[in-house]
Amino acid sequence: MQAWTHHEGVVVPIDRANIDTDVLLPKQYLKSLESHGFGVFLFDDERYLDSGELDTPPGSRRENPDFVLNQAPYRGASVVLTQANFGCGSSREHAVWALRDFGVRVILAPSFGDIFFNNCFNNGVLPIRLEQSVIDRLFAQCLPSPGMTASIDVARRELVLGDTRLVFELDPGRQHNLLHGLDDIGETLTMADAIRAYEVTRQLNEPWVFR
Repeated sequence: MQAWTHHEGVVVPIDRANIDTDVLLPKQYLKSLESHGFGVFLFDDERYLDSGELDTPPGSRRENPDFVLNQAPYRGASVVLTQANFGCGSSREHAVWALRDFGVRVILAPSFGDIFFNNCFNNGVLPIRLEQSVIDRLFAQCLPSPGMTASIDVARRELVLGDTRLVFELDPGRQHNLLHGLDDIGETLTMADAIRAYEVTRQLNEPWVFR
């Protein structure tokens, strides 16, 4: 997983609640055994006018000009500003892979689906929970000014967007893992020597367990 400490990118405002993982990545794309290459299918049902499948070249499909990610200021957006319960629904990790592959690094919302929230951290995407009043203020800044950028500093837990500057909550363990590019497996592997030493000691003290 890619480590990162600071990010600055265009904010895409999606002023809706309860955007579920099936909206983020429809079920027909779950057939792939790879964990990369899903960015072109993000918000697939809304992003294209015709239906698609995993083996349909995205370039052959008609874009929906009304969908926000197809509009010039937001094609390269990497910060999503949205409403409550983002990423609810099924537990598919593919939804986070699609966001990550599109280039999204930060999501700002009042709340998230629980499993989606955890999957974000395992894939280098930072979900930031903010009070509804703060989210409303950010929307009020972004909607009339397409292309606004936000600056996020993981080490300082600081978000700057327009005239809003705040310190956001972030679990110290998750902060450490983002700063060092560690998912759950990577974090476990940092303790490999201690695990091996424990196994050797236990085989010496309790040999009957290993017979």
